[in-house]
Parts: sequence; structure tokens; C-alpha cells
Amino acid sequence: MATTNVQIESSWKDALQDEFGKPYFNTLIGFIKQEKVDGKTIYPAGSLIFNAYNTTPLDQVKVVILGQDPYHNPGQAMGLSFSVPRGVTPPPSLRNIYKEIDDSLGIQKPGHGDLTKWAEQGVFLLNSMLTVERNQPGSHKRSGWQYFTDASIKAVSDKTEHTVFMLWGAFARKKAALIDGDKHLILESAHPSPFSADKGFFGNQHFKQANEYLEANGKTPIDWSLA
Repeated sequence: MATTNVQIESSWKDALQDEFGKPYFNTLIGFIKQEKVDGKTIYPAGSLIFNAYNTTPLDQVKVVILGQDPYHNPGQAMGLSFSVPRGVTPPPSLRNIYKEIDDSLGIQKPGHGDLTKWAEQGVFLLNSMLTVERNQPGSHKRSGWQYFTDASIKAVSDKTEHTVFMLWGAFARKKAALIDGDKHLILESAHPSPFSADKGFFGNQHFKQANEYLEANGKTPIDWSLA
């Protein structure tokens, strides 16, 4: 993946063009290539690393849901935060997300964990780290992805209007510093993980608040159902 030929949707490529030429990005690409040379399995597949960007163009972003790492178990990571392919059992955090949507909006949980429908409506499902080594959570947290995804969050803040940012857990909440709170809605709560969901995630009403905010600003609300 040469830095001049990153396979990423054109509006994102334009907005992030400066990032591709920075030293950290060259180092990052070299790191991932070396990991593969060393025989390590990296998730998601190369074609899906920028899936969130390719499915949700910058000018169509309405909501940002920020995760930390891709899933590190085989068959799960698909380049969209919290999402897993159809046929894969939804992980615990995603099941808790579905529970909150059901409790606040009366939308029953689907029988799968594929969130592509959200992404196609303008929900930017961004992980702060875009890759991870198999069975090694947090293994790429110093790889350089954080600089690229921080620039992505700032691009959404700078280049869109009335966007909803859902920041769950201490890691995500730190990203509020990158967002202009005067022109966007920042929603913060505990993470949907089973370890913290009952400490402020359940009952946060984020999905309901997001749609109310979008409608109040003349935007089509998100259909959170995944049937």
C-alpha cells in the first residue's frame, strides 16, 4: 500500500491528503508490511482497513461512533467499529448497544451484527486503531494509526455541520478535544462493554438524542433498525 495509492474514498483522500505524506504514515505502512513479512496475521483484511471511510464519504457523515481497536478474533473485524459480518455472533458490547436501542427506541435487536446499513446512512463507524494483530488486543496502539484517525475526527469537525459524536468510555471521551462543540453535538457516556454498560451506558439515550438533533437541524434521522 504505497502512500500515494491508498485505496480510500475520494472525499476522505482529499481531506486527509497531508497525512499520507507525513513521516508517521510511511512508518505505519512499513510497520504493517513488516508484521506480515514476519508471519503475523493482521485484522481486518487489507481491503477492509478503510471500510469505514469507503462506506461513509466525509460529506455524508451525520454521526460518528468511535471504537478503539478492531476485533482481534478470526472472522470478526470488518473495518467498521463494533460491527461483525453476518453469520458471526454479535460480541457483548454490540449486544449491549442493541439493548440500549431497544430500550430507548423500541427497536428490537436484529439477528446479526453487521452495521453496514448504519454506515450507508452516514454513521461513521471509526476505530482509533485501524488494524490489530490476531488474538493480541491493543497490539497496534503505538503504530501511528491514532494520528491518522485523530486527523479524521478533526476533519469531520471542521468540514461538516451539525454532526453527532458518540464518545463511549474514557478513551473515546478524550477525543472531545478534537471536536468543535459549538457546531456539533457531543454525547459522552460509559462504554457498552459488559464491564461498564450498567455504569452509564444503559439509559444514555444517545440514539434517541442523535435523531432528535439531526431532525432539529434539517437532516434525515438514522434508521437504527437492521432488519
